Amino acid sequence: MAEIERRARDYGLPPLRWPDPWPSHYLLAMRATTVAFRAGVGKRFALEAFRLAFTEGRDLALPTNVREAGRRAGLDADRLEADATDPTVKLALREATDAAHARGVFGVPTLAVDGALFWGDDRLDDAAAALRRTRAA
Repeated sequence: MAEIERRARDYGLPPLRWPDPWPSHYLLAMRATTVAFRAGVGKRFALEAFRLAFTEGRDLALPTNVREAGRRAGLDADRLEADATDPTVKLALREATDAAHARGVFGVPTLAVDGALFWGDDRLDDAAAALRRTRAA
């Protein structure tokens, strides 16, 4: 955790506040992210959720915090929570997870560049370099 905090400082990010407990159970948050992507605000929702978790120290296992991330992303919190329980959302998340596992993803963050997987925030520079090489070719 100290190494992650150091890298965050090096990237110029705000100080980390780890949610308590950490880690926790984030199934609702993952389903809500699926809903947000379907609504066209997935990146915004994910950013707001991560800000809540790691700059405010709020546990994304709690529906209140997931709802707040949705509000901050411009979603109706009631609808977000209800839609996150929809069987099609559950299936979409399960299929995305299975596809990631089939590709070789086993943790986060994982970035794929030209078929190569880069796992861990300590590999972001390597992934960026691979992307630059791919774009230059």
